Amino acid sequence: MRLLFFFCALIATLIYSRCGDKSTSHPYTATPYEIDIPFGFPTNLNIPEDNPLTVEGIELGRYLFYDGRLSGRTHPDSLISCATCHRQERSFEAGIDHPDFPNGFPHGINGLKTHHVMLPMINLIWNSSGYGWSGFLYPENPIENMRNLEDMVRLAVLAKDEIDGDTTQIKKLFQSINGYPYLFEKAFGSSNITFKNIEKSIAQFIRTLISANSKFDKYMRGEEQLSQSELAGFVLFTTEEGADCFHCHGGYGNPLFTTHLFYNNGKDTVFLDPMDRFSITNDPMDRGAYKAPTLRNIEVQGPFMHDGRFTTLEEVINFYSHDLSMSPFIDPLMHHVIAGGIQLTPAEKVDLLNFIKTLRDDEFMTKDEFSKPDKFPDEL
Repeated sequence: MRLLFFFCALIATLIYSRCGDKSTSHPYTATPYEIDIPFGFPTNLNIPEDNPLTVEGIELGRYLFYDGRLSGRTHPDSLISCATCHRQERSFEAGIDHPDFPNGFPHGINGLKTHHVMLPMINLIWNSSGYGWSGFLYPENPIENMRNLEDMVRLAVLAKDEIDGDTTQIKKLFQSINGYPYLFEKAFGSSNITFKNIEKSIAQFIRTLISANSKFDKYMRGEEQLSQSELAGFVLFTTEEGADCFHCHGGYGNPLFTTHLFYNNGKDTVFLDPMDRFSITNDPMDRGAYKAPTLRNIEVQGPFMHDGRFTTLEEVINFYSHDLSMSPFIDPLMHHVIAGGIQLTPAEKVDLLNFIKTLRDDEFMTKDEFSKPDKFPDEL
């Protein structure tokens, strides 16, 4: 009898130690996702330690990116998602032809225009200098919740001129939608939905939006040839005596086609925008300075510049050729500002434009892994 009692007590102890004491259970582990770094691309990736990429997190982030209920609302007239503005067919930018945005200038759910036009979501996993035209979100920001893509998601959801949502309402809504709690458990080990995990999953998905298969990429890999005009445009792009584009937008040896840095490029002589680079650094030389956007897929984007003043690439090329404005804050890399621009000839403008069009990556803009899911979790 005593032996039986001892045996039962031992079994009870083992059951309690495995089930009752949560602290000794093994932590949940999602499936790591490895970025396949394209040929010639940098190896330094911006992935926060507290949000590693996982297969499950990316899958969840894709659903949330496209789900119109991200606003916390369910009425058809109130549905808005990240993809409402960031369209895959426009390199995850609005595009000049957006059906709801006159001239391609975005506005939020309440009709309020955004302060600047948007930047495309492309190859952002290599950006460590700050997000937004002014770089107001950057990893070293002393404000803890203003540092990375995760914070950009939250700010977009809360902004009156964007999604204008309520995080508490959004959490409750997705908690009630069949299938989502299970996906959160797979991704983060808990079916209890937090907005922090909403941020993390969408940021994970955005970090996978990599474009590296344009005609120019194929040329650099020896798979395709550029035309005579495209090659001439490439030379113009990468030389100071030519179009002098490479200082700000990279080129040969910089496949991102942006330095991710900030420049006053001679658009204006008066600077009244309260959200330029100066608003972040307080450095007078940053007045009128903005991020140099990537030129990848620029052909399908627009409007151009931080304020959307140009609607075509031809207008942009003409501006850099003839219409630069001198000011005390002009970036020293604008070598030809004294002459008003580089003064490209009509033939050179055509060559430069033809080269820029080789940066178009149709695979990126049609890839199934980046597209809207056929069904959402509650429809499966």
